[in-house]
Amino acid sequence: MGEQTVTGPDATPAPAGTPETDAVPAGPASAGMTADGRQPASADVAGAGMTADAVPGAPAGGAPAGPADRTTDITAGPGGVMTDEVGVVTGELTLRTEHADGRVTLRVQYKDADEWYAVTGGSAPLADPAALDAVHTIAVGLLNRPEG
Repeated sequence: MGEQTVTGPDATPAPAGTPETDAVPAGPASAGMTADGRQPASADVAGAGMTADAVPGAPAGGAPAGPADRTTDITAGPGGVMTDEVGVVTGELTLRTEHADGRVTLRVQYKDADEWYAVTGGSAPLADPAALDAVHTIAVGLLNRPEG
């Protein structure tokens, strides 16, 4: 195995003018990956470690949509979407990503229905509301499976 270029805060830079330094683009660290077996420093990744904790003070059917909430119509993939209240829901759904009290929560409803259901495992701390768009985009990417 030849030498490998490692980027990030613990990386040892390659000598200047080598192919390794010329090929490494400038930009964010390497997502915590290492080539030398050392554990990377902890990264604060929004949405990681999502849990199915209830949102304090939210009614059973979900809180009314807030001004910062995001919604998108989706089609559940094979196996549907697991919810805390009713189990698996399938078919044409609406996904809502909510941010309140420093937490993000994913909820789904049958398209054009009144009742909202919490997505199992779809709640996590989210200190920066500006990250809500990114979380919603990821959730849509994971749950929207119109082709199966």
